[in-house]
Amino acid sequence: MEFSLSDEQRMMQQTAREFAESEVAPVARTLDHNSEWPSALIARLAELGFMGVFVPEEQGGAGMDYLSYAIAIEEISRACASTGVIMSVNNSLVCGPLLSFGSEAQKQDILKPLASGQALGCFGLTEPSSGSDAAHMDTTATRAGEDWIIQGSKNWITNGPHADWMIVMAAHDKSLGAKGVSAFLVHKDDAGFVPQPRDEKLGIHAAHSCTIFFEQCRVPATRILGQPGDGFKLAMGALDGGRIGIAAQALGIARAAFEKARDYTHERRAFGSLLRDKQAIQFMLADMATELEASRWLIWRAAWLHDQGQRHTQESAIAKLIASESATRITHKALQIYGGYGYSKEYDLERHYRDARITEIYEGTSEIMRVVIAATMLRS
Repeated sequence: MEFSLSDEQRMMQQTAREFAESEVAPVARTLDHNSEWPSALIARLAELGFMGVFVPEEQGGAGMDYLSYAIAIEEISRACASTGVIMSVNNSLVCGPLLSFGSEAQKQDILKPLASGQALGCFGLTEPSSGSDAAHMDTTATRAGEDWIIQGSKNWITNGPHADWMIVMAAHDKSLGAKGVSAFLVHKDDAGFVPQPRDEKLGIHAAHSCTIFFEQCRVPATRILGQPGDGFKLAMGALDGGRIGIAAQALGIARAAFEKARDYTHERRAFGSLLRDKQAIQFMLADMATELEASRWLIWRAAWLHDQGQRHTQESAIAKLIASESATRITHKALQIYGGYGYSKEYDLERHYRDARITEIYEGTSEIMRVVIAATMLRS
């Protein structure tokens, strides 16, 4: 692996950083406070090619690599974690599986609008009774002539209230366990597709999620993604890539908190000297900087392996575990450095603190990451 970015990757980093600083950061606090869906920012992400970063240009994307995607997610999430995860879901969990498993017709009719930002996607795996137990599906799909009938529900669906397309995992044969799960492309206008009101959450307020019911939802057989039985394999592959995106989101959140805390120590005086001159504060900043660097290199390694076409299940899990738990620790320390001001909604620290917490939960909890790492390690 090269330890320097290519010219194209640096261009992506600069473009994402400039956009985040000039257009995303100024409205992030208001979006969070009002739980406002960032429609204007999503439109700008589409213009910049950020809704399908690694999708080939002929299929509507920017034609970049996965490392460029991770770099962009970090920069956007540094300004607004909500905007970052909206972008992450559309890229990793929707465009990714369509690129790997989609038919030529599906790529033209569904992937191209999603990657270009003309449409928005979401991913339906988690159910009320199965989050981490992804092989257990209560949602079912039954063949009916030239159609499939989907019955059940999915919850915590990021982008759900606004998405045009949804990749839905459903059991077509429960006797086969994980091998009896298939993936379906469901459109928001399909009869029986019933999104519920958006969820009220601790953080990422502007990234709306919801429960979606499937009430005898009829989907044409041409909209199965891959082959019957590919669903669990497709979902696990999507999560391997998605975990790189969420790790990069966590890194962006943590970096924002660290930079604000570091700069604050140059301004705040206590007991006759600046905070930056106090060893206790210096040690906190040193720990924070170390965790940021470790997280970034682990993320970049996983993304690089993805770009080489190599399996990266363990590396993605390691990156997400370290980056997400580091984000929780770094935002905690940053808020502590700010003291009472950090607890106030007049400053961004409390938003970063709230936003960081979800990164240890979605797209695989920290506990599941440890299961994945251990299982992969013990098999090798």
